[in-house]
Amino acid sequence: VQLQACGGGLVQAGGSLRLSCVASGRTYDMGWFRQAPGKEREFVIAISWRGDNTYSADSVKGRFTISRDNAKNTVYLQMNSLKPDDTAVYYCAADRDGSGLWYSPRAYEYWGQGTQVTVSS
Repeated sequence: VQLQACGGGLVQAGGSLRLSCVASGRTYDMGWFRQAPGKEREFVIAISWRGDNTYSADSVKGRFTISRDNAKNTVYLQMNSLKPDDTAVYYCAADRDGSGLWYSPRAYEYWGQGTQVTVSS
């Protein structure tokens, strides 16, 4: 399984970005994580393989949404009202076994290469 993430960039605080992640192979539960310099990788948001359930970290609720188009094997992360604290490398990940452990990086077997998001104040 290969995951290809794109869509990162530089944006001013209050702005928006949309990240995409294209996956090869089967349809999986998918998540987005992020990692800022000097910090651990943290959960951002996830979506079930059918797209009928989503889960998000408290820090992004009301600002970030996740969606998917299984016909295109693509998951989207829409980020609105961005803050400087959102600056990080964002990674998409696939949970091959459907563990339901949305928040744990260890539940995800496949990872994309990461895309940088920088929010300026």
